[in-house]
Amino acid sequence: MPWHFYVLEFVSGLLLTNGVPHFVRGVSGHRFQSPFASPRGVGVSSPLINVLWGFANLAVGFVLLWFFGPRGFEEPIGWIVVGLGVLVAAVGLSIYFGKVRSKTP
Repeated sequence: MPWHFYVLEFVSGLLLTNGVPHFVRGVSGHRFQSPFASPRGVGVSSPLINVLWGFANLAVGFVLLWFFGPRGFEEPIGWIVVGLGVLVAAVGLSIYFGKVRSKTP
């Protein structure tokens, strides 16, 4: 498999993980940080913006997996790379949002 497939698999894991909190908070009717708020990533956006942003992340993540993802269980390294993308995003987002949300009243 070409090396860039692994990069795109990793990015798909990042996007899929980033889409979850935005989509869930938006669907729940809660405001949440987004890149469209002021200041970027610190201010909160409306639930609608978060639903759309979360959906866009999930859609692009799934499209990347569809075209560049590992096929079945023949490519375990590919699934490991996707999982690493998920883990890196989850750890990074938990640290970032933990800091930002602890400062938000």
